[in-house]
Amino acid sequence: MERSTRQRQAIREVMAELDRPLSPAEVLEAARRKVPSLGIATVYRTLKGLVEEGSAVTVELPGQAPRYELSGKKHHHHFHCTRCGKVFELEGCPGDFSFMLPNGFQADRHEIVLYGRCTECSL
Repeated sequence: MERSTRQRQAIREVMAELDRPLSPAEVLEAARRKVPSLGIATVYRTLKGLVEEGSAVTVELPGQAPRYELSGKKHHHHFHCTRCGKVFELEGCPGDFSFMLPNGFQADRHEIVLYGRCTECSL
């Protein structure tokens, strides 16, 4: 287990406060408001550590670099703003997709990503 530092605490706080999947650059920008000397290498190292210990999970979107969110959330999907690039969580799930599978196939998981403009970019 990694030791607790101001930088690590700031990164955890930012992830909890913003409560959406964040890129390392977004984490860095927000966490620098708390720890101005924070560097991108520390962000990457901390995110890797949080994932390894199970405190955070990687969010993979097609054609995008990984983003990170805190773990322990219910199954959910994501909305990707095509204008600002931010990713947001969507609560819930439309249900079972097994009816779409060919005979004999078995799905282990699924991911749905909706694309469009967030409220800030829709104005």
